[in-house]
Amino acid sequence: MTQSGHWPLKFAVMHNRSSGVVGFKRRPQGRAPRKAAITMKTILVPTEDNSAMRSALDTALLLARRCDSYIEGFALRWLVADFAAFDPTGGTPLETDRLAAAQVETQARQIFESFMQGHNVPRSTAKIEALSFGWLDDAPQGEDFVGSYGRVFDVIVLSRPGANETFVHNRALYSGLFESGRPVLLAPPAPPPQIATNVLIAWNRSTEQARAISLAMPLLQKAKRVTVLTVIGGTEVPGPSAEQLIHYLQRNGIAAEPMSVGLDGKNTGQTILAAAQSTGCDLLVKGAYTQSRLRQMIFGGATRHVLENAEIPVLLAT
Repeated sequence: MTQSGHWPLKFAVMHNRSSGVVGFKRRPQGRAPRKAAITMKTILVPTEDNSAMRSALDTALLLARRCDSYIEGFALRWLVADFAAFDPTGGTPLETDRLAAAQVETQARQIFESFMQGHNVPRSTAKIEALSFGWLDDAPQGEDFVGSYGRVFDVIVLSRPGANETFVHNRALYSGLFESGRPVLLAPPAPPPQIATNVLIAWNRSTEQARAISLAMPLLQKAKRVTVLTVIGGTEVPGPSAEQLIHYLQRNGIAAEPMSVGLDGKNTGQTILAAAQSTGCDLLVKGAYTQSRLRQMIFGGATRHVLENAEIPVLLAT
């Protein structure tokens, strides 16, 4: 205490719930408490010329408007050497393949930039830190670039895999999931009018699901409603209960509510999507491949079912 009778530093009161002891945390004078700014400010969109690209761009823009984000596109192209390997007759000259790949990049850029300009999204400059877009010229060929370059973005947006998608697209999805360390936002065939206002968490106690939730925190903290789903009898691993997860979310300012449903003759993936439909959610948060990817490719699994059938955006992480 100073001679004037005032403390030289401000203190914030803390209360320990378990002991009931009141303590004090010293804070520098004249500074307000700092609130962590958790956002999704950078969005990567691998761009192709296909029928699903419009939905991926719409979904990315919904997220960008919600988080005031920067969206960057690049041309997702096959690796010429890989493409040539699919022609065992050697009938297509390598130079022709290179010209075709260059044309793919030109078309992808036109699709991406026309979409952004048509929705009045400004091009990024050094002075713009809000909603904006940019394009990466001369991105390396091949799907592996999605996983490596995606490491410096908050989220990667790709359309749902399907029979009409190229092998490059489907491999790019797995590259993003397994190599980037970032979440993949899976765009449905038709985007919803809004995103991440009503969120469903498919809790199966796993490490993958815990990681997906951690990466989704910026969206969970903005959501109006968050539901933690337990599938009774569904695929799960040993770990914390849904109630314990809800307590964790509440401590982070998220008023989550529980929901439990039985399989009723459906598999886990079907049950998750049915619950998503019944709650009217506009985002599903799911850990990917709690079981091995190979096992799910052979025998099926919840992740595979969601990847192939989700009609809402899905935030996936491994």
